[in-house]
Amino acid sequence: MKKSRGSTNNIRIMAVEKKANLAERLTRLFAKDKVEVYREYSIDRVVERFESESYDVLVITSAAFRTGTIDGIELLEIIAANSPATQILFLAESGDIKTAMAALKAGTYQYAKLPLGDEELQLLIDAAIEKRPLYGTNLFLEAKKREVKFEQLVGRSKPMQEVYRQIRQAAVTDMPILLMGETGTGKDLAAQAIHEQSKRKSGPYLVVNLGALPSELVGSELFGHEKGAFTGAIERREGKFEEGQDGTVFLDEIATIDSKVQISLLRLIEQKTFHRLGGKRTIQSNARLIAASNQNLLDLVEQGRFRKDLYYRLDVFRIVMSPLRERREDIVLLIDEFLKRFNRSLKRNVVGVAPECISLLESYDWPGNVRELKNVVKRAVLVCEGPVLLPEHLPPRFRPGKPVYSKVNFEIGTPLEDVEREMIVRVLAAAQNNRKLTADLLGISRRALYNKLQKHHIK
Repeated sequence: MKKSRGSTNNIRIMAVEKKANLAERLTRLFAKDKVEVYREYSIDRVVERFESESYDVLVITSAAFRTGTIDGIELLEIIAANSPATQILFLAESGDIKTAMAALKAGTYQYAKLPLGDEELQLLIDAAIEKRPLYGTNLFLEAKKREVKFEQLVGRSKPMQEVYRQIRQAAVTDMPILLMGETGTGKDLAAQAIHEQSKRKSGPYLVVNLGALPSELVGSELFGHEKGAFTGAIERREGKFEEGQDGTVFLDEIATIDSKVQISLLRLIEQKTFHRLGGKRTIQSNARLIAASNQNLLDLVEQGRFRKDLYYRLDVFRIVMSPLRERREDIVLLIDEFLKRFNRSLKRNVVGVAPECISLLESYDWPGNVRELKNVVKRAVLVCEGPVLLPEHLPPRFRPGKPVYSKVNFEIGTPLEDVEREMIVRVLAAAQNNRKLTADLLGISRRALYNKLQKHHIK
Protein backbone atom coordinates (compact mmCIF):
# COMPACT_ATOMS: atom_id res chain seq x y z
CA MET A 1 0.00 0.00 0.00
CA LYS A 2 1.25 3.47 -0.79
CA LYS A 3 1.98 5.66 2.17
CA SER A 4 -1.07 7.77 3.00
CA ARG A 5 -0.60 11.49 2.69
CA GLY A 6 -0.40 13.78 5.68
CA SER A 7 -1.42 11.28 8.35
CA THR A 8 0.09 8.61 10.54
CA ASN A 9 -3.31 7.44 11.76
CA ASN A 10 -4.68 4.03 10.78
CA ILE A 11 -6.69 3.88 7.56
CA ARG A 12 -10.27 2.83 8.31
CA ILE A 13 -12.24 0.87 5.71
CA MET A 14 -15.94 0.03 5.99
CA ALA A 15 -17.01 -2.96 3.87
CA VAL A 16 -20.75 -3.38 3.30
CA GLU A 17 -21.51 -6.78 1.80
CA LYS A 18 -24.04 -9.55 1.91
CA LYS A 19 -21.35 -12.15 2.61
CA ALA A 20 -18.22 -11.95 4.73
CA ASN A 21 -15.48 -12.74 2.19
CA LEU A 22 -14.76 -9.13 1.08
CA ALA A 23 -13.92 -7.87 4.58
CA GLU A 24 -11.81 -10.96 5.23
CA ARG A 25 -9.90 -10.44 1.98
CA LEU A 26 -9.23 -6.78 2.78
CA THR A 27 -8.01 -7.71 6.26
CA ARG A 28 -5.62 -10.26 4.75
CA LEU A 29 -4.38 -8.02 1.92
CA PHE A 30 -3.56 -5.11 4.26
CA ALA A 31 -2.42 -7.14 7.26
CA LYS A 32 1.02 -5.51 7.22
CA ASP A 33 -0.28 -1.97 6.86
CA LYS A 34 -2.01 0.45 9.22
CA VAL A 35 -5.46 -0.52 7.99
CA GLU A 36 -8.53 -1.32 10.08
CA VAL A 37 -11.37 -3.13 8.30
CA TYR A 38 -14.95 -3.00 9.57
CA ARG A 39 -17.94 -4.90 8.21
CA GLU A 40 -21.65 -4.35 7.91
CA TYR A 41 -24.09 -6.79 6.31
CA SER A 42 -26.93 -4.28 5.79
CA ILE A 43 -26.93 -0.69 4.55
CA ASP A 44 -29.41 0.26 7.29
CA ARG A 45 -26.59 0.42 9.86
CA VAL A 46 -24.09 2.41 7.78
CA VAL A 47 -25.29 5.92 8.64
CA GLU A 48 -25.42 4.99 12.32
CA ARG A 49 -21.78 3.82 12.13
CA PHE A 50 -20.72 7.08 10.45
CA GLU A 51 -22.45 9.04 13.21
CA SER A 52 -19.99 7.65 15.74
CA GLU A 53 -16.80 7.04 13.70
CA SER A 54 -15.01 8.34 10.59
CA TYR A 55 -14.01 6.05 7.71
CA ASP A 56 -11.52 6.73 4.93
CA VAL A 57 -12.97 4.26 2.42
CA LEU A 58 -16.47 2.82 2.06
CA VAL A 59 -16.61 -0.33 -0.08
CA ILE A 60 -20.13 -1.46 -0.92
CA THR A 61 -21.40 -4.23 -3.16
CA SER A 62 -24.51 -4.02 -5.33
CA ALA A 63 -25.92 -7.05 -3.49
CA ALA A 64 -25.73 -5.07 -0.22
CA PHE A 65 -27.98 -2.42 -1.79
CA ARG A 66 -30.85 -4.87 -1.46
CA THR A 67 -30.22 -5.77 2.19
CA GLY A 68 -31.82 -2.77 3.85
CA THR A 69 -35.03 -0.83 4.10
CA ILE A 70 -33.49 2.41 2.79
CA ASP A 71 -32.55 3.14 -0.82
CA GLY A 72 -28.88 2.42 -1.58
CA ILE A 73 -28.41 5.41 -3.87
CA GLU A 74 -29.89 7.68 -1.21
CA LEU A 75 -27.41 6.22 1.28
CA LEU A 76 -24.48 7.07 -1.00
CA GLU A 77 -25.76 10.63 -1.42
CA ILE A 78 -26.02 11.01 2.37
CA ILE A 79 -22.47 9.73 2.94
CA ALA A 80 -21.02 11.85 0.11
CA ALA A 81 -22.71 14.99 1.47
CA ASN A 82 -21.88 14.47 5.13
CA SER A 83 -18.47 12.78 4.98
CA PRO A 84 -16.76 14.27 1.89
CA ALA A 85 -13.35 12.88 2.85
CA THR A 86 -14.64 9.30 2.54
CA GLN A 87 -13.83 7.58 -0.76
CA ILE A 88 -16.70 5.36 -1.92
CA LEU A 89 -15.91 2.26 -4.00
CA PHE A 90 -18.89 0.48 -5.58
CA LEU A 91 -18.47 -3.18 -6.58
CA ALA A 92 -21.11 -4.23 -9.12
CA GLU A 93 -22.15 -7.79 -9.68
CA SER A 94 -23.13 -9.08 -13.10
CA GLY A 95 -26.23 -7.33 -14.44
CA ASP A 96 -25.94 -4.36 -12.02
CA ILE A 97 -24.17 -1.92 -14.34
CA LYS A 98 -27.15 0.50 -14.30
CA THR A 99 -26.97 0.59 -10.53
CA ALA A 100 -23.25 1.25 -10.78
CA MET A 101 -23.85 4.23 -13.08
CA ALA A 102 -26.42 5.63 -10.63
CA ALA A 103 -23.91 5.11 -7.82
CA LEU A 104 -21.30 7.13 -9.71
CA LYS A 105 -23.73 10.02 -10.03
CA ALA A 106 -24.49 9.79 -6.31
CA GLY A 107 -20.87 10.51 -5.37
CA THR A 108 -19.04 7.21 -5.79
CA TYR A 109 -15.30 7.62 -6.42
CA GLN A 110 -15.01 4.47 -8.55
CA TYR A 111 -16.78 1.27 -9.48
CA ALA A 112 -15.58 -2.15 -10.59
CA LYS A 113 -17.16 -5.40 -11.72
CA LEU A 114 -17.17 -8.49 -9.55
CA PRO A 115 -15.49 -10.91 -9.26
CA LEU A 116 -12.19 -9.17 -8.52
CA GLY A 117 -8.75 -10.68 -8.03
CA ASP A 118 -6.69 -9.79 -4.98
CA GLU A 119 -4.27 -7.65 -6.93
CA GLU A 120 -7.01 -5.62 -8.62
CA LEU A 121 -8.86 -5.16 -5.33
CA GLN A 122 -5.69 -3.98 -3.60
CA LEU A 123 -4.93 -1.52 -6.41
CA LEU A 124 -8.43 -0.04 -6.17
CA ILE A 125 -8.12 0.46 -2.42
CA ASP A 126 -4.62 1.92 -2.78
CA ALA A 127 -5.91 4.41 -5.35
CA ALA A 128 -8.86 5.38 -3.13
CA ILE A 129 -6.54 6.00 -0.17
CA GLU A 130 -4.07 7.95 -2.31
CA LYS A 131 -6.77 10.18 -3.77
CA ARG A 132 -8.73 10.84 -0.60
CA PRO A 133 -8.75 14.59 0.15
CA LEU A 134 -6.77 15.96 3.05
CA TYR A 135 -9.69 18.23 3.88
CA GLY A 136 -13.29 17.37 4.60
CA THR A 137 -15.04 17.02 7.93
CA ASN A 138 -17.31 14.18 8.96
CA LEU A 139 -20.41 16.32 9.40
CA PHE A 140 -22.16 13.45 11.18
CA LEU A 141 -19.62 13.71 14.00
CA GLU A 142 -19.66 17.50 13.97
CA ALA A 143 -23.44 17.47 14.30
CA LYS A 144 -23.19 15.00 17.15
CA LYS A 145 -20.74 17.31 18.92
CA ARG A 146 -23.05 20.27 18.45
CA GLU A 147 -26.00 18.32 19.76
CA VAL A 148 -24.35 17.88 23.14
CA LYS A 149 -25.10 21.54 23.69
CA PHE A 150 -27.88 23.43 21.93
CA GLU A 151 -27.92 27.12 22.82
CA GLN A 152 -27.85 26.88 26.66
CA LEU A 153 -29.41 23.42 26.82
CA VAL A 154 -27.06 20.50 27.54
CA GLY A 155 -27.70 16.84 26.80
CA ARG A 156 -26.99 14.02 24.38
CA SER A 157 -29.87 11.72 25.38
CA LYS A 158 -32.69 10.82 23.00
CA PRO A 159 -35.22 13.03 24.85
CA MET A 160 -32.92 16.04 24.47
CA GLN A 161 -32.23 15.31 20.80
CA GLU A 162 -35.99 15.33 20.26
CA VAL A 163 -36.27 18.67 22.09
CA TYR A 164 -33.53 20.16 19.89
CA ARG A 165 -35.35 18.94 16.77
CA GLN A 166 -38.66 20.43 17.91
CA ILE A 167 -37.04 23.75 18.84
CA ARG A 168 -35.64 24.04 15.31
CA GLN A 169 -39.09 23.32 13.89
CA ALA A 170 -40.80 25.79 16.21
CA ALA A 171 -38.27 28.54 15.57
CA VAL A 172 -39.21 28.97 11.91
CA THR A 173 -42.86 29.69 12.78
CA ASP A 174 -44.69 32.44 14.66
CA MET A 175 -47.31 30.16 16.21
CA PRO A 176 -47.75 30.00 20.00
CA ILE A 177 -45.57 27.40 21.73
CA LEU A 178 -46.51 25.50 24.89
CA LEU A 179 -43.62 24.14 26.97
CA MET A 180 -44.57 21.43 29.43
CA GLY A 181 -42.45 19.77 32.10
CA GLU A 182 -41.65 19.54 35.78
CA THR A 183 -40.03 22.41 37.66
CA GLY A 184 -36.34 22.72 36.87
CA THR A 185 -36.34 20.85 33.56
CA GLY A 186 -35.18 23.85 31.53
CA LYS A 187 -38.38 25.24 30.03
CA ASP A 188 -36.98 28.76 30.31
CA LEU A 189 -33.82 27.75 28.42
CA ALA A 190 -35.92 26.07 25.73
CA ALA A 191 -37.99 29.23 25.30
CA GLN A 192 -34.85 31.34 24.94
CA ALA A 193 -33.42 28.82 22.45
CA ILE A 194 -36.55 29.15 20.29
CA HIS A 195 -36.14 32.93 20.30
CA GLU A 196 -32.42 32.76 19.50
CA GLN A 197 -33.02 30.33 16.62
CA SER A 198 -35.84 32.42 15.12
CA LYS A 199 -35.93 35.41 12.81
CA ARG A 200 -36.92 37.46 15.89
CA LYS A 201 -33.56 36.99 17.62
CA SER A 202 -32.62 40.65 17.07
CA GLY A 203 -35.86 41.73 18.78
CA PRO A 204 -36.61 41.82 22.51
CA TYR A 205 -36.94 38.65 24.58
CA LEU A 206 -39.12 39.34 27.61
CA VAL A 207 -39.78 36.94 30.47
CA VAL A 208 -42.73 37.12 32.85
CA ASN A 209 -42.89 34.70 35.78
CA LEU A 210 -46.63 34.81 36.33
CA GLY A 211 -46.47 32.70 39.48
CA ALA A 212 -44.28 35.29 41.19
CA LEU A 213 -46.67 38.21 40.58
CA PRO A 214 -49.68 39.17 42.71
CA SER A 215 -52.78 38.30 40.68
CA GLU A 216 -53.95 41.93 40.63
CA LEU A 217 -50.74 43.04 38.88
CA VAL A 218 -50.59 40.39 36.15
CA GLY A 219 -52.89 42.27 33.75
CA SER A 220 -50.86 45.45 34.11
CA GLU A 221 -47.58 43.57 33.62
CA LEU A 222 -48.78 41.97 30.39
CA PHE A 223 -50.94 44.68 28.82
CA GLY A 224 -49.90 47.89 30.60
CA HIS A 225 -52.23 50.51 32.12
CA GLU A 226 -53.34 54.09 31.76
CA LYS A 227 -52.76 56.75 34.38
CA GLY A 228 -55.40 56.45 37.11
CA ALA A 229 -56.54 52.97 36.01
CA PHE A 230 -56.27 51.79 39.60
CA THR A 231 -54.95 53.01 42.94
CA GLY A 232 -51.23 53.67 42.56
CA ALA A 233 -51.30 54.03 38.75
CA ILE A 234 -49.74 57.49 38.79
CA GLU A 235 -48.59 57.33 35.15
CA ARG A 236 -49.17 55.38 31.97
CA ARG A 237 -47.18 52.16 31.62
CA GLU A 238 -46.56 49.88 28.64
CA GLY A 239 -46.99 46.14 29.14
CA LYS A 240 -44.78 43.30 27.93
CA PHE A 241 -46.82 42.69 24.77
CA GLU A 242 -46.35 46.32 23.79
CA GLU A 243 -42.64 46.33 24.65
CA GLY A 244 -42.15 43.02 22.87
CA GLN A 245 -42.98 44.15 19.34
CA ASP A 246 -40.99 42.08 16.79
CA GLY A 247 -39.74 39.92 19.63
CA THR A 248 -40.83 37.14 21.97
CA VAL A 249 -42.76 37.16 25.25
CA PHE A 250 -42.26 34.11 27.46
CA LEU A 251 -44.98 33.53 30.05
CA ASP A 252 -43.83 31.07 32.71
CA GLU A 253 -46.35 29.34 34.98
CA ILE A 254 -49.25 30.17 32.66
CA ALA A 255 -51.58 28.00 34.79
CA THR A 256 -51.64 30.62 37.57
CA ILE A 257 -53.44 33.43 35.70
CA ASP A 258 -57.04 34.28 36.64
CA SER A 259 -60.09 34.18 34.36
CA LYS A 260 -60.01 37.91 33.44
CA VAL A 261 -56.41 37.74 32.24
CA GLN A 262 -57.22 34.52 30.39
CA ILE A 263 -59.89 36.36 28.38
CA SER A 264 -57.52 39.19 27.49
CA LEU A 265 -54.81 36.69 26.51
CA LEU A 266 -57.26 34.77 24.33
CA ARG A 267 -58.14 37.99 22.48
CA LEU A 268 -54.47 38.79 22.01
CA ILE A 269 -53.79 35.39 20.43
CA GLU A 270 -56.84 35.48 18.17
CA GLN A 271 -56.83 39.13 17.07
CA LYS A 272 -53.27 40.31 17.84
CA THR A 273 -54.80 43.23 19.75
CA PHE A 274 -55.32 44.29 23.36
CA HIS A 275 -56.26 47.27 25.57
CA ARG A 276 -54.22 48.73 28.37
CA LEU A 277 -55.98 48.54 31.74
CA GLY A 278 -58.25 51.58 31.96
CA GLY A 279 -57.69 52.36 28.27
CA LYS A 280 -59.99 52.36 25.25
CA ARG A 281 -57.46 52.48 22.42
CA THR A 282 -56.89 49.20 20.60
CA ILE A 283 -53.20 48.35 20.42
CA GLN A 284 -51.68 45.96 17.89
CA SER A 285 -49.02 43.46 18.96
CA ASN A 286 -46.99 41.06 16.82
CA ALA A 287 -44.99 39.68 19.74
CA ARG A 288 -44.52 35.91 19.59
CA LEU A 289 -46.02 34.08 22.60
CA ILE A 290 -44.32 31.16 24.34
CA ALA A 291 -46.03 29.78 27.45
CA ALA A 292 -44.84 27.22 29.98
CA SER A 293 -46.47 25.19 32.70
CA ASN A 294 -45.43 22.52 35.20
CA GLN A 295 -49.09 21.59 35.64
CA ASN A 296 -51.26 19.59 33.26
CA LEU A 297 -53.42 22.30 31.69
CA LEU A 298 -55.96 19.80 30.39
CA ASP A 299 -56.59 18.64 33.96
CA LEU A 300 -57.16 22.28 34.94
CA VAL A 301 -59.60 22.66 32.04
CA GLU A 302 -61.59 19.67 33.27
CA GLN A 303 -61.58 21.21 36.78
CA GLY A 304 -62.91 24.51 35.40
CA ARG A 305 -59.77 26.41 36.41
CA PHE A 306 -58.49 27.11 32.90
CA ARG A 307 -60.40 28.15 29.80
CA LYS A 308 -60.72 25.38 27.22
CA ASP A 309 -60.58 27.81 24.28
CA LEU A 310 -57.39 29.40 25.61
CA TYR A 311 -55.85 25.97 26.19
CA TYR A 312 -56.38 24.97 22.56
CA ARG A 313 -55.01 28.31 21.35
CA LEU A 314 -51.85 27.76 23.39
CA ASP A 315 -51.44 24.06 22.65
CA VAL A 316 -50.65 24.50 18.95
CA PHE A 317 -47.05 23.32 19.17
CA ARG A 318 -46.18 21.48 22.37
CA ILE A 319 -42.65 20.66 23.54
CA VAL A 320 -42.27 18.40 26.58
CA MET A 321 -39.11 18.68 28.70
CA SER A 322 -38.21 15.30 30.20
CA PRO A 323 -37.30 15.07 33.90
CA LEU A 324 -33.65 14.41 34.67
CA ARG A 325 -34.38 10.93 36.06
CA GLU A 326 -35.48 9.92 32.54
CA ARG A 327 -32.22 11.06 30.95
CA ARG A 328 -29.57 10.05 33.45
CA GLU A 329 -26.95 9.73 30.71
CA ASP A 330 -26.91 13.55 30.57
CA ILE A 331 -25.95 13.93 34.24
CA VAL A 332 -22.19 13.69 33.66
CA LEU A 333 -22.40 16.21 30.78
CA LEU A 334 -24.33 18.62 32.98
CA ILE A 335 -21.87 18.20 35.85
CA ASP A 336 -18.99 19.01 33.50
CA GLU A 337 -20.80 22.11 32.24
CA PHE A 338 -21.57 23.33 35.76
CA LEU A 339 -18.00 22.64 36.94
CA LYS A 340 -16.63 24.91 34.22
CA ARG A 341 -19.16 27.59 35.04
CA PHE A 342 -18.64 27.59 38.81
CA ASN A 343 -14.87 27.25 38.60
CA ARG A 344 -14.95 30.62 36.83
CA SER A 345 -17.51 32.36 39.01
CA LEU A 346 -16.26 30.97 42.35
CA LYS A 347 -12.56 31.12 41.40
CA ARG A 348 -12.01 27.41 42.03
CA ASN A 349 -9.99 24.78 40.18
CA VAL A 350 -11.99 21.56 40.51
CA VAL A 351 -10.79 19.34 37.66
CA GLY A 352 -12.69 16.11 38.32
CA VAL A 353 -15.34 14.17 40.19
CA ALA A 354 -14.57 10.98 42.12
CA PRO A 355 -16.27 7.85 40.69
CA GLU A 356 -18.18 7.19 43.92
CA CYS A 357 -19.48 10.78 43.79
CA ILE A 358 -20.68 10.23 40.20
CA SER A 359 -22.45 7.06 41.33
CA LEU A 360 -24.34 8.95 44.02
CA LEU A 361 -25.39 11.70 41.61
CA GLU A 362 -26.47 9.27 38.89
CA SER A 363 -28.54 7.12 41.25
CA TYR A 364 -30.46 10.05 42.77
CA ASP A 365 -33.98 10.74 41.43
CA TRP A 366 -33.61 14.56 41.15
CA PRO A 367 -37.10 15.82 42.07
CA GLY A 368 -35.82 19.34 41.36
CA ASN A 369 -34.32 18.21 38.03
CA VAL A 370 -31.50 20.15 36.34
CA ARG A 371 -31.97 23.18 38.59
CA GLU A 372 -31.40 21.00 41.65
CA LEU A 373 -28.30 19.41 40.09
CA LYS A 374 -26.95 22.87 39.29
CA ASN A 375 -27.35 23.98 42.90
CA VAL A 376 -25.79 20.77 44.23
CA VAL A 377 -22.72 21.17 42.02
CA LYS A 378 -22.41 24.85 42.95
CA ARG A 379 -22.44 24.00 46.65
CA ALA A 380 -19.95 21.17 46.15
CA VAL A 381 -17.53 23.40 44.24
CA LEU A 382 -17.84 26.08 46.92
CA VAL A 383 -16.96 23.75 49.82
CA CYS A 384 -14.36 21.69 47.93
CA GLU A 385 -10.81 22.71 48.80
CA GLY A 386 -9.05 20.19 46.57
CA PRO A 387 -9.06 19.31 42.85
CA VAL A 388 -11.71 16.56 43.06
CA LEU A 389 -15.34 16.54 44.19
CA LEU A 390 -15.88 13.80 46.79
CA PRO A 391 -19.07 12.45 48.44
CA GLU A 392 -18.43 14.57 51.53
CA HIS A 393 -18.77 17.71 49.39
CA LEU A 394 -22.38 16.81 48.56
CA PRO A 395 -25.38 17.82 50.71
CA PRO A 396 -26.29 15.43 53.56
CA ARG A 397 -29.08 13.74 51.58
CA PHE A 398 -26.44 12.24 49.25
CA ARG A 399 -24.10 10.90 51.90
CA PRO A 400 -24.34 7.10 52.01
CA GLY A 401 -24.22 4.97 55.13
CA LYS A 402 -21.47 2.92 53.54
CA PRO A 403 -19.06 3.59 50.68
CA VAL A 404 -20.63 3.57 47.20
CA TYR A 405 -18.44 2.80 44.24
CA SER A 406 -18.93 2.93 40.52
CA LYS A 407 -20.10 -0.47 39.30
CA VAL A 408 -17.82 -2.20 36.81
CA ASN A 409 -18.73 -5.67 35.56
CA PHE A 410 -16.23 -8.19 34.19
CA GLU A 411 -16.97 -11.62 32.79
CA ILE A 412 -15.55 -14.61 34.67
CA GLY A 413 -12.14 -15.41 33.27
CA THR A 414 -11.26 -11.85 32.24
CA PRO A 415 -7.44 -11.57 32.38
CA LEU A 416 -6.17 -9.45 35.27
CA GLU A 417 -4.23 -7.31 32.81
CA ASP A 418 -7.50 -6.39 31.04
CA VAL A 419 -9.15 -5.63 34.39
CA GLU A 420 -6.27 -3.34 35.38
CA ARG A 421 -6.35 -1.54 32.04
CA GLU A 422 -10.12 -0.93 32.24
CA MET A 423 -9.88 0.41 35.78
CA ILE A 424 -7.08 2.81 34.82
CA VAL A 425 -9.12 4.07 31.86
CA ARG A 426 -12.17 4.60 34.14
CA VAL A 427 -10.19 6.55 36.70
CA LEU A 428 -8.49 8.63 33.98
CA ALA A 429 -11.91 9.57 32.62
CA ALA A 430 -13.23 10.44 36.08
CA ALA A 431 -10.15 12.58 36.68
CA GLN A 432 -10.57 14.36 33.36
CA ASN A 433 -7.31 12.77 32.10
CA ASN A 434 -5.32 14.55 34.81
CA ARG A 435 -2.35 12.20 35.34
CA LYS A 436 -1.35 13.55 38.75
CA LEU A 437 -4.93 13.29 39.99
CA THR A 438 -5.28 9.77 38.55
CA ALA A 439 -2.15 8.63 40.35
CA ASP A 440 -3.48 10.09 43.61
CA LEU A 441 -6.81 8.31 43.23
CA LEU A 442 -5.12 4.99 42.44
CA GLY A 443 -2.73 5.43 45.35
CA ILE A 444 0.42 5.03 43.25
CA SER A 445 3.27 7.28 42.15
CA ARG A 446 3.16 9.18 38.90
CA ARG A 447 6.09 7.12 37.64
CA ALA A 448 4.20 3.90 38.41
CA LEU A 449 1.16 5.25 36.59
CA TYR A 450 3.30 6.20 33.58
CA ASN A 451 4.73 2.68 33.44
CA LYS A 452 1.24 1.16 33.57
CA LEU A 453 0.03 3.47 30.78
CA GLN A 454 2.97 2.39 28.63
CA LYS A 455 2.33 -1.26 29.44
CA HIS A 456 -1.31 -1.05 28.39
CA HIS A 457 -0.69 1.32 25.43
CA ILE A 458 -2.97 3.96 26.94
CA LYS A 459 -2.36 7.41 25.49
